[in-house]
Amino acid sequence: MLNTAFTDLVGCSVPIQQAGMGGVATPELAAAVAEAGALGMVNMTMVPADDVAVALDGLVKATTGAVGMNFLTPFLDMAAVEVAASRVRVVEFFYAEPDAAVIARVHEGGALAAWQVGSPDEAQRAVDAGCDFIVAQGTEAGGHVRGQVSLLPLLDSVLDAVEVPVVAAGGIGTPRAMAAALAAGATGVRVGTRFVATHEANSHPDYVDALVRAQAADTILTTAFSVMWPDAPHRVLRSCVEAAEALEGEIAGEMPMGVVQIPLPKFAVPCPTRDMTGKIAAMALYAGQSVGAVTRVQSAAEVVRELADGAERLLRVWA
Repeated sequence: MLNTAFTDLVGCSVPIQQAGMGGVATPELAAAVAEAGALGMVNMTMVPADDVAVALDGLVKATTGAVGMNFLTPFLDMAAVEVAASRVRVVEFFYAEPDAAVIARVHEGGALAAWQVGSPDEAQRAVDAGCDFIVAQGTEAGGHVRGQVSLLPLLDSVLDAVEVPVVAAGGIGTPRAMAAALAAGATGVRVGTRFVATHEANSHPDYVDALVRAQAADTILTTAFSVMWPDAPHRVLRSCVEAAEALEGEIAGEMPMGVVQIPLPKFAVPCPTRDMTGKIAAMALYAGQSVGAVTRVQSAAEVVRELADGAERLLRVWA
């Protein structure tokens, strides 16, 4: 029951796309997700194209499954896009108007092009620009949020607007939520927060511990962490906003940049990775409203199996 237009298009066996979360979505995580049958994604924002090539070459050697790369358009590097398009199955974009020229470059490299959207009009523009599938992101999502509507109303309107496969994103972290999205017409689901708390993710342990302790009501949609990316709404744990507001001084800690550590300003965009130091609780702890489903650290394969097996059981019962 989990064979969909998305799995057929992408070449995976499970209709799950792991979110390409900046900093924590490592090649190791993407490979583990792909080996479990889903679509694994990496994000290497501001990484030089030559280094992207090396990382992706290693990724495709590590798995026979489907993998892709996510690009945040405010930090777009077309050289890196071309590198990705020649190596992975999917190249995905987020946070700008769909661009036909960019999508054409992806297709020229041999990859599928996807765009994450927050409205039916944006979805239609993405299809008109040549996208092969759409990710409809509701406001329940963790990290940066494009639209202003929760997932089910958004999914309903996007499905009416386009005919390409649509992946549902935002607050999906349990088998029931996955099954509900598929039953509503999505051909796949996008999962982020659950994968932050996996062994393969590059998440700081304190960040993971905060997710394990949190519930849906502990998240907030805000523009607080806007240093480096002004006025871009995002969903984080409320506790990190409060901790950052209470932090004395303008520096929250240090983060790696190549072989050196650089200061991380208070209210900066990067989330805490394993190699960051400082006041981790005051950094951007991105979390979707699915965070209540994070109860322990698991392997990526365990998360995929739990969601897929549970969703399929529910769909069979409902059928």
